[in-house]
Amino acid sequence: MSAEELDQYYETAVALAKRLGAIIKETALVRNKSTTSKLNRTDLVTETDKHIEKLLISTVNKEYPHHKIIGEESTFEGAECTLTDAPTWIVDPIDGTMNFVHSFPHSCISIALFVNKEPEIGIIYNPHLEQFFSARKGKGAFLNGEPISVSDTKTMADALVLTESFARENSVKEKVILENYKMLMRETHGPRSLGSAAMDMCMVACGAADAYYQYKLNIWDIAAGELIVKEAGGVVLDTDGSPLNRFAMRVLTANSEDVAQAIAKKLIQYDPITDQ
Repeated sequence: MSAEELDQYYETAVALAKRLGAIIKETALVRNKSTTSKLNRTDLVTETDKHIEKLLISTVNKEYPHHKIIGEESTFEGAECTLTDAPTWIVDPIDGTMNFVHSFPHSCISIALFVNKEPEIGIIYNPHLEQFFSARKGKGAFLNGEPISVSDTKTMADALVLTESFARENSVKEKVILENYKMLMRETHGPRSLGSAAMDMCMVACGAADAYYQYKLNIWDIAAGELIVKEAGGVVLDTDGSPLNRFAMRVLTANSEDVAQAIAKKLIQYDPITDQ
């Protein structure tokens, strides 16, 4: 794939994120949004999620008919979720849907382009706070056009660590989450939660947090964030410290390998694949 083609795809991704992000911002303060539960009462989808994903899919299909697309809402409705060597757009129309439903200003659109199963482009846009994170493979990571980098925190003890607490209707996962949260309170500067995996990863990328981990994530939750964190100088691994498997539903990101491995050693591990 030529550099010129990637330039074109990047411009398409930027334009889509800005256009569709504007829809998120326009509807964010609407009360009583139309929602539907997916897997449980806290796993929600709004009409805005569906509308944005349909607009993105139609645009990509029109401009690049030979490209593949993996989208959160279309996958839930039965579309194939397979990553091949073909150029593949991986999309989360609104990451942080629960935040969006409550007009809490930490939700975003996440767009990634993978080629040969590796990320080439990553865009995460929070239109509420006008935070536009972007990265291209080998070209660095940016926030609103300015270069960003991970923090220089050296130890787990000095780290601010992001994680999320989704565990409805699963006592095993709930127990793991609570025990790990207690560990963070004892052994780090403290845990924090934003309610959006994509935004959590961006906070690590720009140095506002030092690490982030979570269980039961899908590829669209981490696809763009993976590249943004790596291009900012960070690492993206499995929660046990091994190389990332994008379909294992576990992720640990940190500003450095040392901090990541220190956290991995302390975490009680949980396998979302076997605990279905």
